[in-house]
Order: sequence, then C-alpha cells, then structure tokens
Amino acid sequence: MTILASADRKCRRSPRAPLLPRKCDDGDSFEVGFSGASFSGAVFNLATTVVGAGIMALPATIKQLGMIPGLIMILLAALLTESSIEMILRFSRASKSSSYSGVIGDAFGGVGRTILQICVVVNNLGMLIVYMIIIGRCAVGNMVGQGPPFGCGGGMVWSALVEHTLLLVASNNSPCFDSSHITQARCYSLRYTSALSVALAVVFVAITAGVAIVKLVEGSIGMPCLLPEIVDQASFWKLFTTVPILVTAYICHHNIHPIENELHDKTQMKPIVRTSIMLCSSVYIATSFFGYLLFGDQTLDDVLANFDGDLGIPYGSLLNDVVRVSYAIHLMLVFPIVFYSLRLNLDGLLFPYAIPIAFDSRRFFLITAALMGFIFLGANFVPSIWDAFQFTGATAAVAVGFIFPAAIALRDTHGIATKKDRLVSCVMILLAVSSSAVAISSDIYSIFNR
Repeated sequence: MTILASADRKCRRSPRAPLLPRKCDDGDSFEVGFSGASFSGAVFNLATTVVGAGIMALPATIKQLGMIPGLIMILLAALLTESSIEMILRFSRASKSSSYSGVIGDAFGGVGRTILQICVVVNNLGMLIVYMIIIGRCAVGNMVGQGPPFGCGGGMVWSALVEHTLLLVASNNSPCFDSSHITQARCYSLRYTSALSVALAVVFVAITAGVAIVKLVEGSIGMPCLLPEIVDQASFWKLFTTVPILVTAYICHHNIHPIENELHDKTQMKPIVRTSIMLCSSVYIATSFFGYLLFGDQTLDDVLANFDGDLGIPYGSLLNDVVRVSYAIHLMLVFPIVFYSLRLNLDGLLFPYAIPIAFDSRRFFLITAALMGFIFLGANFVPSIWDAFQFTGATAAVAVGFIFPAAIALRDTHGIATKKDRLVSCVMILLAVSSSAVAISSDIYSIFNR
C-alpha cells in the first residue's frame, strides 16, 4: 500500500464517511480551483447514468405488454424513480449524510449499509456486463466484417479481446484508470463525454424514428398490438418479467450523491433530477414506440440485433452501421460513470476502514483490474442481455431503486416522513417485492419447461 504523509493520514475514513474525500480535518479544500458543477453538466451526468443498455430491451418490453400498457409503465417507473430519489435526498439532509450508503447506515446501521453496497455492486456489474455484450456485438462485428460476433455469449475469444481493448481505450481517458484524475476532476470531469453519450442516444432514436416513419408512409408496417396477448396462464405470468427491465432502465440512485456533492448550490439537485428523468423518459418512450412500430413481432430482446438485417429502405445498410457504431460509442462513454460508482462501492465494502481509494494507487489499480477482468469473463458467458436484466433487475436493481428508499421513509428515524411518503413507500415495496417474486418464479418456470 502507498505510504502517506502524516497530513494525509488524518483523512482516513470511517464506514459512514463518503467513499471519496472532500475535505480533510484541517479544513483544506480537497480540490483547488473547482467552484462547483454546473446545472447542465449535472443533468448530463445523471442522464448518462440512466440511459445505458436498458434502452435496448424496452421495445421488447413493449412487445410483451402491448403498446398502451407498455408506455404507461415507462411513465409510471419514471414517476416512482423521481419519488424515490426525492426521499433519498430529503433524508440525506436530515441525517447530514453525503452518500447513499450513509443514509442507509443512519437508518439501519452497518448491516443495512453493507447490504446496499452489495446490491449496488451486483447491479453495476450486471449493467457493465450488458455493455460489454452490446459493444462486442456492434463494434467488433462491424470491424471484422462478419456481422454479429460470437465473442459475447458465444465462443470467439479473439473478438472478445478486441472488444475489451475498445473499452480500455475509452476508459483510459476517464477516471476508471487514472488515480490522480479521480481525486482532482471527479464526476464533473465527465460532463462533456456524458453530453456526447446522450447525443448519441438521441441519434439512435432519430434514426429509428426516421426509418419507422418512412416505412409507415410506404405502408410496409402493420398495426402494432396495443394490448398484451394473453393466451394461457404462462403468457400472463410472463408479463411480470418486464418489470425488472423497467426498473433497471431508471437506476441512477448510486450516483445521486456524488453529483450532488459537487454542486455549489445543493438546492439545484431536485430540478436536476426532474430534468434528467424527463429527458430519459422522452428518449425511452420514443425508442420503445418507434422500435416496436418498426419491427413489430420481430422485435428481439436486444433491438440492436434487429439492425443486422435489411431495413427495406435505401441506404439501409449504412443506417444499420451508423446505429450500431453510434450506440457502441455511447455505451463506451457511459461505461466510466457506471464503473466509477462500482469501484467506490466495492472498495467501501471490502475496505470500510481503509484510507480513501483516491490516496492508494495500488489498491485502486488492483480493484480496477479485478473488476474489468470479471466483466470481461461475464460478457463471454451470459447468453443474452435479457437474462442479465432479469437477474439484476429482479434482485439488486429493485432493492437499490425502490426497496431501500421506501424503507428509509418507513423507518423515519428523524420524524420527517409525511403520510404521502408512507403511502408511496408502501406502494413501492409492494410493487417491488411482488413483481420481483413473480418475475423470478416465471423465469424459473420457463427454464424447466423449455
């Protein structure tokens, strides 16, 4: 481990302290020349945390639920997410906590804090494995000229290695691999790449919408199913398997405090959250609507896979390439900000009493290398992104997004919860637990009845 000067030893943290230091005990500013994050930079960072790979599975979710119920569920998930984040922020101020785990620790002690960190690690690992899978299918397949590659969820080790190299190139210019950068620039340094990643997601939506409108004018698109098709008991229970996808699509709770801690005016956080959720919901609704409208019953679990075939319009092949490459780049830009919280939470879980990881380069690089290796291996063995979403969404994501925020309000250690908070919390826990239980049971049933 790196030997620290005596002044730095005072920054040794307790388990309830933020995982990244802001000020040492002597009052010196941790970061010189930084006056606070801007509103737009915070919005883009939070929106980038939200809009990841989950968007790719939303058209398939609409296919199962039907157009009308599916779009309603996307809006409902957005409203519940905003409510849960608002409760986290309010109870954070009451407990004077500067991290999500600190709020949980204040309400439920060290055990609750540890469970939350485990959930965040599992959720973020699942998300980054999905990113790997999609980047491999898009970028590597286009480069080698053989269509969708088999390195992710298949068996071509060489294509997975190329995919891993692409991620390393993206990560080398981010806090993922630069220990000094993480202590000096922090999350706000990602504002430009976050803005670019959101722009690339909008490009994907625009192309999908444009192709769908052209084919609709030509009359080559049929009427989509407005309601779910329920033919037997199994098809009814299968509807609940979409809930983990919707929950995962809005998970950003683990990055709320790192973004808020960098704001000069903390009162801006609520409008930042609302703006980000509105932006992401607009992207999600447009992607789900036009994606399902374009591909109909042929919509795959990963809608990007639908762009491997003939779109039936002029320059269709070029548009396919633009869609796949742009979204692969988008995920490579999202990767660092999700990895950021993953590494911090894993370090806090494994070394709760150690000095902050920003001061220990050796621990920093060991944890980074171990996580990248695990993500790389996971991407080669997980069969599809739907399976990854089902596992993380029905377990860790539901806990991080709904169960823990609701439990904080119901626990109400500071006596600030309103009747509305308790009612919303009960609804969130009921929906989260019941839907997750049904989704897991449905998945197990489908496995044994294939």
